[in-house]
Formats: sequence, structure tokens, C-alpha cells
Amino acid sequence: MRIENRIIELGYTLPESSPAGGLYTPVRRVGNVLYVSGQIPWLDGEVKYSGKVGNERNIEYAQEAARLCILNMLAAVKNAIGDLDKIKQIVKLTVMVSSETGFDKQHIVANGASQLLIDIFGPDGCAARSAIGVNQLPLNVTVEIEGIIEVEE
Repeated sequence: MRIENRIIELGYTLPESSPAGGLYTPVRRVGNVLYVSGQIPWLDGEVKYSGKVGNERNIEYAQEAARLCILNMLAAVKNAIGDLDKIKQIVKLTVMVSSETGFDKQHIVANGASQLLIDIFGPDGCAARSAIGVNQLPLNVTVEIEGIIEVEE
């Protein structure tokens, strides 16, 4: 419960884990590594952050979307392994940002996700990362994040 308490201390609530939205599993475990499918800014049965970053949506809005994606990722992990305290480290994030033509600050949007993980896990939350601008994401969401996480055996 240490990690969940830290999330609460930071002013966040871990959402309920959402079922897969297609023919995939939200989390696949291979040994002590979890591969987490793309998580979107979904809460209480609906998309909370939509649109493209640039003129339509600003960086701060997209960073908020990224933080919700991280909370959804952690909810999926909790659903898969039962206890977030079993996480050893966040290995890799892929942050996809729905971007207007000319927007080139995807890495700044991704910092919203990375900072939250560092705030929760300390140095073990500082992952390798890719930040990618895309033309469109499912359900017109602003951000989608997938992750690779090492857990206890």
C-alpha cells in the first residue's frame, strides 16, 4: 500500500482498471516484466482529454492527459499483479501525442507522465522513453501511453 498511499499524498486517486477495448490484454507478464498496452485518458467510462496538441489544445492540457494515462497504467498493473508495491522499476514508456502539424514539443508533454512516475517511485520511476507525435489516436484522445515495468518475481 506504500505506492498507493504515495499516489494519494500527491493528490491523485487510482482509477478503476478499465477492461480492454479490443482484442488484446491490458497487461502481459513475461517473467518479471510487464508489458502494458496503450492507456488513454479514460475516467468513469468516458474520454477526459481529447483533441490535438498545438492550437486546439495546449501543452499543460496534454500533460494532464498524460498523468491520467499513467494513473490508468498503474490501475491496470494493480489489476494484473494485485499490489503496486511489487513494482521494482519503470523500464520504458512510449508516449504518443495527437499533434497538429508543426507541433514539436511531444517530449514536453511526455514530461507530465515522467514527472508523475518520478514523484511516485523516486529514481525507479525515471524510465527510458520515446515521445512520438501522431496524426490521430483512438477515440480522438490527446495522449496514449504504453509501458514496460519490472516487478518482483
